[in-house]
Amino acid sequence: MAVEDVKGRTHYDEEPVASSGGEPGADRQGVTHRKPTNLIVMQSGGCTAVMNRSLFGVADEARRLRAFRHVFGAPNGLEGLLAGGLVDLWSQSEASLKRIARTPGAALGSTRRKLRTEDIAVLLEVLAKHAVGCFVIIGGNDSAETGHTIYVESRAAGHDLSVINVPKTIDNDLVLTDHTPGYGSAARFVALATMGAGRDAEAMGKAAPITVIEVMGRDAGWLPAAAALAKRDRRDAPHVICAPESLVDEDRFLARVEEAYRSHGFAVAVVGENVRGTDGPLGGHEEPWYVDDFGHPYYDGPGRYLASAIARRLNVRARYEKPGTIQRSLVSCVSRVDALEAEMVGRAAAAYAAEGHTDRIVTLTREDGARHTCTAGLAPLEEVAGRVRQMPPEFLDSEAGFVTPAFIDYARLLVGPLPRFGRLA
Repeated sequence: MAVEDVKGRTHYDEEPVASSGGEPGADRQGVTHRKPTNLIVMQSGGCTAVMNRSLFGVADEARRLRAFRHVFGAPNGLEGLLAGGLVDLWSQSEASLKRIARTPGAALGSTRRKLRTEDIAVLLEVLAKHAVGCFVIIGGNDSAETGHTIYVESRAAGHDLSVINVPKTIDNDLVLTDHTPGYGSAARFVALATMGAGRDAEAMGKAAPITVIEVMGRDAGWLPAAAALAKRDRRDAPHVICAPESLVDEDRFLARVEEAYRSHGFAVAVVGENVRGTDGPLGGHEEPWYVDDFGHPYYDGPGRYLASAIARRLNVRARYEKPGTIQRSLVSCVSRVDALEAEMVGRAAAAYAAEGHTDRIVTLTREDGARHTCTAGLAPLEEVAGRVRQMPPEFLDSEAGFVTPAFIDYARLLVGPLPRFGRLA
C-alpha cells in the first residue's frame, strides 16, 4: 500500500514544517470540510526520548491552524480518558510546552491498557461530552489497533470523529513507514553504549574481557543492529549481533565470541531481548513471566544466559549488561533528526485532523539523496494495526552474525555523527 498525500519535510539543516494539502470533499476516510471542533491527544505504549516533541507538535500546530476550539490531553491515555479526566493543553504557557518538548517520557502519562468492548460506550460519551471531533493518538502498532477500533466504533455509533495516529516506537517496527520517531535516539544510545562497553572490555583484558549487552526491540532487530554503527574496524565492538529475525545457534554464537576473544583479547556481543534459540527461548524458559493486555509475552532475557554460557566455555568473566528504560530516555543521546521528525509528524497529524482525514497514521517517506530528507504522509490504520515490520534479509548477515552495509547506510543518518575513539600506537 502506497502512502497517501504527502506533507511536511525535514532536513538536517531545517526545522520541521507541516503544510496544508489534500483534496477537500472526499469520503470520510479522505478529506472533508469540518466545523471547528475540539481535539484530544493521548500518548500510549512505551515512552521515547522524543515522544513529547510529537505532543508539542500536535498542540502547537493546532493552535497555529486555528482550526480547533480547544485542545485537550488524556492523562495516562485510555485510563484517564475513561475516567473522564482531561488536561487543558492550551492553558499551558508557550515556554512550558517548549520545555516539555525537550523532556523524555510522556508528559501526559502513558498506558498499555487495551481498549475493551465495555469501554466503547463510556469513551464515546466522554468524547461527546467534551465536543471532541478529532482524536490524535501518539503510539506504536498496538496504538494503531486502538485507533482503528475507535474509528470503527465511533462511525457505527454515528459519532463524527477524525482519528489520526502519530507513529512512535524505539522498536522501529511499524509497517508502511521508512522509520519511526524514537528509533533514531534509542539507536544512538545503543551505538554509544556499545562503543563505550567495547573500550572498557578492551582495557580490562583478562580481568573482564567479555561483555554481553541485551537491548530492547521486542520482536524486531532494528535496535541491536544499531550497535554496528559503533564499529569502524575489525577490532572495535560489537563482534557479534543477535537479532530476533534469526534463530541463535548457541555453538556458533559461542564460537564467534571465542574467535573475537582469541583475536583481540576481548569481545562484545549485542543481543535483542527476544532472540530465541533453535529449541525455543534461550535458557529453557517456556512460560513468560508476564503477558500484557495486547498479548505480548515477556521472558527472562537471553543476555544473562548467554553471558553465563560464555563464561563456562572460555573460563573468563563475562559481564552482562541490560540498560532497560535508559535506552529510551537518555536525553544526551537524542538524535537531532529524530527530534525534528517527531515534531514534524505531530504537526502533520494536527493538520490532517483539521482537514478531516480519519482512520489514518502519519508515515515518513525517505527521499533519495546523500542528505537525509523525509516527508510526512498517511497510511490506513487497519494496515498497520498489530503488524510487525522485521528487518529485511538484505540488512542482516546471518552467516557472520552481523549486519550488512545496506543497514549501515539506512541507519547512520537517523542516528547522527558518532565520536571517533583512538588507540595508542
